Amino acid sequence: MEKMIRIGIIGSGGIAGAHVRAYKGIEDVEIVAVADILPDRADQFIERWDLKQTKGFDDHRRMLEMELDGVSICTPNVAHYQTTIDALHAGKHVMVEKPMSVTLEQAVGMVQASKQTGKMLNIGFQPRYDPNMGIIKDLVQNGQLGKVYYVETGGGRRRGMPGGTFIRQDIAGAGAMADIGCYSLDLALNTLGYPKPLTVSAYTSNYFGTNPKYHPEAERFDVEDFGVAMVRFENDLVLNFKTSWAMHMDTLGATMFLGTEAGMKVLPQSQGPWGGVWDGKVGAISLFHDIQGHHTESAIPLVEHHINVFDEKIKDFVRALREGGPAPIPGEQILRNQAILDGIQRSAETKREVEIHIPDIG
Repeated sequence: MEKMIRIGIIGSGGIAGAHVRAYKGIEDVEIVAVADILPDRADQFIERWDLKQTKGFDDHRRMLEMELDGVSICTPNVAHYQTTIDALHAGKHVMVEKPMSVTLEQAVGMVQASKQTGKMLNIGFQPRYDPNMGIIKDLVQNGQLGKVYYVETGGGRRRGMPGGTFIRQDIAGAGAMADIGCYSLDLALNTLGYPKPLTVSAYTSNYFGTNPKYHPEAERFDVEDFGVAMVRFENDLVLNFKTSWAMHMDTLGATMFLGTEAGMKVLPQSQGPWGGVWDGKVGAISLFHDIQGHHTESAIPLVEHHINVFDEKIKDFVRALREGGPAPIPGEQILRNQAILDGIQRSAETKREVEIHIPDIG
């Protein structure tokens, strides 16, 4: 029998339920504690999910005094930083939901705390567990495209604006770019080996969210529902990044990688008003190349699967807990994802290109 892995959950909102469901599906894992800042909410969550042996707390710091192997952080974005810092310094390994944080400074602090404490900091990007994401990465990394010099990624919902905590800057930190855009960034950056970003020029707007015609909480809506950015990287690489929660259009287009030897187009699988973003599966992969002087388009066969990518994310975290790490999706890597999101906010606010400086964290 394997050693029982003891898990605590901070935050009992909607995403926490997905964590519980995934942990329950793994042998020798028990959820021993849940914390939520709202009085009685943790106890209500425990009852709803039939977690009979689980303790509820209204202060996550008290929960962290328990013997825990790992902690899932499922709070609103603005609380990711402090709860992660507290958990790491309490000697717990951490799985934090996306986006990693609200600012680059916070993300740097989280990675530094992980290094100082020797505890794992894992970031929750479940689309990576679609095996077709691996095919995309392999095609680029094995040189099929030659030198990649331009990438276009992003996604858009014709109508797909959330409400509640997602639309308040003081709680979410940002809107569509951080909510669904971070997935698009990870698709591109992970495929490329997470190159170092240098500058970003961005534009954001919220014409739909602030209009009562399109959103019932328009008066409370103060994040972006649309954004576009041009990001320059080291090694003469540029990224065109675009994301939308709402628009008068069916799609913002495919993800594309242009290389000196070939190009690749990747379509998302999801369709409809809420479709077209990279929190879903891969729809099709096409390779554009020349064969004996002829323009050729080759369809790359997809892996047919029924993998629950969210469950795989949690399983991988538990596997790392059992084996002593390393983090499957380490904070040091996603730091560059967060740096771009941070730069987008700064550029959009100042209406100019801004530089991205990521400090050396050793």
